[in-house]
Amino acid sequence: MKIALDTKSILIGILATGLCLTIISSKNYDEPTDGRYKTEVNNNNVIVILDTQTGKYIIAPEVRDAGKIQWLKGEFQSTFSSAKDNKKE
Repeated sequence: MKIALDTKSILIGILATGLCLTIISSKNYDEPTDGRYKTEVNNNNVIVILDTQTGKYIIAPEVRDAGKIQWLKGEFQSTFSSAKDNKKE
């Protein structure tokens, strides 16, 4: 069986393949580009992880040894409204 391909058929096949790849790889841009959690580290090696959806956060003050971190938990709105720091004295 002899199959003959002409230029028009090859061009239509390449364009159809390109269209399929474009449709499959297209992304929905309605999704937020930022993640749920934000992490910040300052000059004193204090780590703050904030949950942007709930406002809860955890703080790891002065990270020295990997296994000896005292995490402090809090909620941003309650800490902000009461103006009290949740650090342990």
